[in-house]
Amino acid sequence: MSGNGDRIPVEVVGVRIELPSNTPIVLLREQSGRRHIPIWIGAPEAQAIAAALDGLEPPRPQTHDLLRLVVETLGAKIDRVDVVELRDSVYFAELQMSREGRTFHLSARPSDSIALAVRSQAPVFVAAQVLADAGIEFSEESEEDEIERFREMLEDVTVEDFLKEDD
Repeated sequence: MSGNGDRIPVEVVGVRIELPSNTPIVLLREQSGRRHIPIWIGAPEAQAIAAALDGLEPPRPQTHDLLRLVVETLGAKIDRVDVVELRDSVYFAELQMSREGRTFHLSARPSDSIALAVRSQAPVFVAAQVLADAGIEFSEESEEDEIERFREMLEDVTVEDFLKEDD
């Protein structure tokens, strides 16, 4: 899936529970614009991203921590994450790593890739076409309101919220 298409840098705004389905999402926001991309993810990935964003260090490495440690121990570096495609409502991503001057592209789920990016301080990008197709643009006023509501909601969310099962 590797391609040279235009990539737009985004920031990971955070994770939240989408109601009424109780489905976790990770919200990405283009750095130089107002478009956002919500990506529905699994509870373990939501927990991993939320914990990393909060700077929480687990007493023992979790799966994403372990993978980052393996990559680093082997002398490689996680360079970036690219959300490269949206097909049939499913996002596809690539994890770019490098080692000894060689670059590697691995197909991966966006949720796993973003969890690794947050832990590695690696940048996240979205293909321009994906942003054009799936981006949600807020007006300046509503964007600030939405981001503020989202941040307020995140203040009340704990990692345990992602572990709750549906009633």
